[in-house]
Amino acid sequence: MSTTGAHADPLAALGSLPGVAESVESVRKSVDRVYGHRVMRRRSNEITSEAALRGARGSGALSGADWALEEVRRRSDFSGDDEARVMGAALRLTAEAGQLLSIWRQSPLRVLARLHLVAAATDDDEVGRPRQEGEPVDEPLIELPLPGAAEVSGRLEGLAELIIAGGSAPALVTAAVVHGELLALRPFVSHNGLIARAAERIVLVGSGLDPKSVCPAEVGHAELGRASYLAALDGYVSGTPGGMAAWIGHCGRAIELGARESTAVCEALQRGAA
Repeated sequence: MSTTGAHADPLAALGSLPGVAESVESVRKSVDRVYGHRVMRRRSNEITSEAALRGARGSGALSGADWALEEVRRRSDFSGDDEARVMGAALRLTAEAGQLLSIWRQSPLRVLARLHLVAAATDDDEVGRPRQEGEPVDEPLIELPLPGAAEVSGRLEGLAELIIAGGSAPALVTAAVVHGELLALRPFVSHNGLIARAAERIVLVGSGLDPKSVCPAEVGHAELGRASYLAALDGYVSGTPGGMAAWIGHCGRAIELGARESTAVCEALQRGAA
């Protein structure tokens, strides 16, 4: 992670990059629109459940399991082929993320380890801990150079310190940095993309921006497309101000699209009740 010069709160410094304040404000308006919908006052649990399903579908799509929503809704067995296992992992992570909010601010590395355990669903030695030097990484859709284990360890510690310290950075900025850093590092031997997007969700919910988890950024990331996702990630990895701002803006648009999706669900429920 790179910031624009020395700053006591490097995440807050990213908020001053060109265009980021506008993204933060646009996201806030989109989220407020969902929470202000009349259906949310009566049926918010339904919206949360539907957002979780759609978010898992979107995250799975970005990891190579691009299934129709109704297929995800219909299936009960996700133990078959590789795509089924990816979608099963996405669903498990979405369910687990909400249980880890209280731990995240005190021990984010413990949460990340738990997410890997949940995603992998095995008891292999390499599961639930950062990868060691020489261990391969199964993340075929991200072809960036792979940092060594020592760099991964140091950067994870630095990220954890920023999260624990808190600060004044907008939720969008923190969520985008957590997401981008985990994709760049790929700290585990598998499921890093799914884990990065689950961690983004945890930040957005835990920060209070989206406390009911009804604005699934994963939906937006999938809608924007894998090519756009990877191009924006290249900007993050570059560490340049423009690249960082572009990645944060991309994450902001994803949240807005997730909010739009849940607004449409609210509208559909309202029409059904009319």
